[in-house]
Amino acid sequence: MKNYFILLIVIAAISSCVPARKYQELETKQKECAEELEDLTSKVTGLESQNNELQGLIPDLQESVTRLKGDTTLLGKSLRMKEQQYDKINDLNKRIQEQLEALQKGSALENAKLMNDLNATKLQLQLKEDELKKLEAELNAKKIALDKLSVELAAREKRVNELEDLIAKKDAAVNELKDKVAKALTGFKDKGLTVEQKNGKVYVSMEAKLLFPSGSTAINKDGKTALVELAKVLQDQQDLEVLVEGHTDSDAMKSSSHPKDNWELSVLRATSVVKLMLENSNMDNTKVTAAGRSEFIPLDPNDKAKNRRIEIILIPNLDELFDIISN
Repeated sequence: MKNYFILLIVIAAISSCVPARKYQELETKQKECAEELEDLTSKVTGLESQNNELQGLIPDLQESVTRLKGDTTLLGKSLRMKEQQYDKINDLNKRIQEQLEALQKGSALENAKLMNDLNATKLQLQLKEDELKKLEAELNAKKIALDKLSVELAAREKRVNELEDLIAKKDAAVNELKDKVAKALTGFKDKGLTVEQKNGKVYVSMEAKLLFPSGSTAINKDGKTALVELAKVLQDQQDLEVLVEGHTDSDAMKSSSHPKDNWELSVLRATSVVKLMLENSNMDNTKVTAAGRSEFIPLDPNDKAKNRRIEIILIPNLDELFDIISN
């Protein structure tokens, strides 16, 4: 306002000493200044109003600043705590990284060891597999051999069964023959004659007293009867070998004529029996044999009477058995 009054005084002074045209210009200027002054005054008023408003806001702003400072302090503390935690996390992460690297290194060593063990196991497995293949080949070879043996065994079993059947038949036939012979010679049972079956053969044993006088090779009446009965039984036996053996005691003979010794006596007595049986039956000559045993196969060293004997051994024909065995 003070500036405004000064301006008016200046204008009045100028107007008292300038022409009218100048005055008008000054008046125009004055109006413009007045208008400008009014505008400025209005603006000043607005600014003062704004200033008052701003002054009213200062406490709130100061309070906000105070709060912001407090928040900043808290944030600073929080930031420092976070930084400390971050440092701890970094340290922890570093240790974890170191441990991980150590684990990876150890894992690499362990993996290498495991790989070596695996390779060793593979090698052992390959060896076992090769051994298994070898064993399998051997097993197959053995199986082939076993199959072959099984076939051979079956064939042998068949032959054994055939042999057993044939032996059973032979045994039955020999037993039947023994019964026939025993029945035919029943009357001579208590006269030094025995009939027994052993080793698949029939043994007819006749003491010398039943057949011959002492030291003689001529057969007596009872002996002839017994031998003829026996020959009649044997003439119907087709598959039979007949062996007649003469046996003596151990007493030495003292004779200048035949028989001179026990060898001759045993042979001649066996020959006499064979001739008598052949002359009184239809026996096959080719299946009868006479043999002398002298004193060397005694029945009882303490019983000379038992040792002086004729043994007629009836031997079944085993050709069929031998054929089965040899095939």
